[in-house]
Amino acid sequence: MEIQWVALDWGTTNLSAYAIGANGTLVDQLHNSMGMSQLIPSEFEPTLLDVIDRWLRADRVTPVLACGMVGAQEGWRDAGYSEAPCLPVDGKTTVQVPTDDPRVSVRIVPGVCQRKPEDVMRGEETQIAGYLAKNPNFDGGFCLPGTHSKWARVANGKIHNFTTFMTGELFSLLTKQSVLRFSTTSPAWDENAFLEGVQEAMSCPDKLTANLFTARPRTLLNGTPNEVLKSHLSGLLVGAEIAAVREMWRARDIVIIGDRENARRYQAALAKVDINPLIYDGTQAIIDGLRPLARAFAQAPEPA
Repeated sequence: MEIQWVALDWGTTNLSAYAIGANGTLVDQLHNSMGMSQLIPSEFEPTLLDVIDRWLRADRVTPVLACGMVGAQEGWRDAGYSEAPCLPVDGKTTVQVPTDDPRVSVRIVPGVCQRKPEDVMRGEETQIAGYLAKNPNFDGGFCLPGTHSKWARVANGKIHNFTTFMTGELFSLLTKQSVLRFSTTSPAWDENAFLEGVQEAMSCPDKLTANLFTARPRTLLNGTPNEVLKSHLSGLLVGAEIAAVREMWRARDIVIIGDRENARRYQAALAKVDINPLIYDGTQAIIDGLRPLARAFAQAPEPA
């Protein structure tokens, strides 16, 4: 099937590229670990071509729509930010990236910023746009789990405000670099321990750092299995995050966008407070969020 356009989710540590066919379906996908943090600006185009070259044709220009940290100050080209409240993705604000290869026309979606309290996102705005593309009247909250989880309030097609949590990064630091690493080495998972941690943190979020430390004495004094302690630690962090956005999920519909396992864990955590969120696939959300831009720019003339 002929490739019509390419969607890129280019983050700090990884690049995901999706080839989209004439009927709008996903034809092929490729992933590598050449994220923004591994590259200098002059290396982005060669890296991109190494990944998508087999999808390109010499007799046509293929639109390439990108979101994520590729548009950061340290990325390929600074795409700036749209300021909330704003549309998650607006074709008028995308940034054209000059390229040497005439087979591609690359545009980057800006991130979204918030002035008070200060916050930023890159990539998540495109996932939100993807859900809204099929559900334009949605009024509620979005949970986007990840290294830096986002919770966003959306109404009338716009992101009104959002909050970032370092939940994923803290989990990584605590289990790999802190004293708790000796208690959380198991690759296994204990769902009950995770949910117990969620409930503890939601009941007493002010005791989070004290509760985190319990992994150490539970190892030394009780010999508690590492998978139990690791899962409990994750639950504490997720529970504290959910407790902090209580006003968002208490009275509104919630959509979780992300990879299957992360989304499932947040869904299970929210179920502890009788919230039944909808899960929307993160990859599909990226493609759906970029699709309107691809349609708009497919025939657009190149800037002089």
